[in-house]
Amino acid sequence: MPRDIQLAEKVRLLRQFWRQERRAPTYAEMLDLFDYRSKNAVFGLLDRLEEAGFVAKDANGRIALLPKLTGTVRLLGSIAAGFPTQEEEQETDAVTLDEYLVKDPDHSYMLTVRGDSMIDAGILPGDVVLVEKGPRPKQNDIVVARVDDEWTLKYFVRDAAGVRLEPANRKYKFIRPQRSLEIGGVVRAVIRKY
Repeated sequence: MPRDIQLAEKVRLLRQFWRQERRAPTYAEMLDLFDYRSKNAVFGLLDRLEEAGFVAKDANGRIALLPKLTGTVRLLGSIAAGFPTQEEEQETDAVTLDEYLVKDPDHSYMLTVRGDSMIDAGILPGDVVLVEKGPRPKQNDIVVARVDDEWTLKYFVRDAAGVRLEPANRKYKFIRPQRSLEIGGVVRAVIRKY
């Protein structure tokens, strides 16, 4: 009976290796990485990964991790948002969005925004916020907070009366906890698809 290779788990391990080493693992390293005993198992896995579009093999059998696996996007330079200037496309680097946005993956999560209480902060319904758990919020950080057993996204403000959570929309009033306040994390990025 063929071995269940759990492709999603192997992809996760390869991504983790790539983030740490910035290269594809060797065949010998893949034996350890996947806890395999034979290189034939590695070859079989690579064939499956190639079929799925995660890796490519050259004529010599060397593998390259493809953007579908690494999540890399080419960074081509800069663009003027003021007066137009002559810019030329010049590839400066390749970055992964998660590497660019996420400092601590083990303590980060994302939420889809519902509602319009933060629109003046540039956070619209349907946006995705990247939240980091753990750090103590500073004045005016945007936080995910559980206030009196209900979750919300607001500015964190400390004043003489204690903590209040401020919306970024004049239609809404600030919230002051009556019974409890739990900070679920600090917003580190907003992601919007057009």
